Amino acid sequence: MMDASSTNSVTGFYGYLTRGIDDLECVFLSTNFMSIHFLQTALSLLRSSHNQMILLVQKLRLPVGEKWLDEYMDESSKLWEVCQILKTGISGMENYYSAGINITSSLDGHRHLSPQLSRQVIRAISGCRREAVGLEAENRALTETRIETLSLKFDEKVTIESKLNGFNGFRGVLYAMRNVSSLVLMILLYGLVYCWPESTSSENGYEDCLFFGSSLMISTARLQQRVASEISRITGRPGVLLHEFRRSKAAMDELRAELEKRCSQGIVEWESEVGIRERVENLKGCFGILRGGTENIIGQLDDFFDEIVEGRKKLLDFCSHR
Repeated sequence: MMDASSTNSVTGFYGYLTRGIDDLECVFLSTNFMSIHFLQTALSLLRSSHNQMILLVQKLRLPVGEKWLDEYMDESSKLWEVCQILKTGISGMENYYSAGINITSSLDGHRHLSPQLSRQVIRAISGCRREAVGLEAENRALTETRIETLSLKFDEKVTIESKLNGFNGFRGVLYAMRNVSSLVLMILLYGLVYCWPESTSSENGYEDCLFFGSSLMISTARLQQRVASEISRITGRPGVLLHEFRRSKAAMDELRAELEKRCSQGIVEWESEVGIRERVENLKGCFGILRGGTENIIGQLDDFFDEIVEGRKKLLDFCSHR
């Protein structure tokens, strides 16, 4: 996805963002809704776009000490704060998947499943379910207290072309980055932290925007509408939308139902019982993928924090040595 033109001109950067959003939409269409793979791709786009913008800014011949630097610093501070919320929210997943892994571990040393062991595993499933409820409650409180103050909204339609061309096009670059970042961050928050229904129902004003000949905004609007459409199909309270999280909860319910059915049958060799064995293996797989994906995203966020710090330092140094 990287190419030299994206850091050589403002137009090239807009094209880079458009291709990035289009590629993200392709992943959206080819994977489960809010899958770890989709969210990893979204975070990668956020990181690469920020890094490309830093490289481009150093070629725009911007005036030293002007407002453009303050505008970038404000945006990067907001980016940092939202990513901190993402990390806080997803870090809470560790207690949940650790409890889930303990469910299957309790069966590893036992070939025979007695009614007593079945009840023990069922209690472990109940404990893991409580962890899931607690995680979503904490994440809901996190979004209610910290996200609303950050105003992750898309900008109103900009009709004055000269405003976007300010600072040799930097204003337009920042406007584009702000809108793409807002969408990607909201996707990440919905998937990893908490989805609050009222936040998906607002109109964000893409349809009439003529910004950059509309291609970037059309691509962004299309992806936003696809995400909103999928969320509207979810029955009940959305909560954490991460596919692997929701799938692991369903897998626990399936194992629990199978165990409750077998409890009255006395001691069975569970590894030879297809129904139980398949559900145990499915649960192991779900929590293994969830743990690996969670750790990967936390690692990406840590790297992004370093990149934001480095980007701010580069632009400060860029201004002070001119």
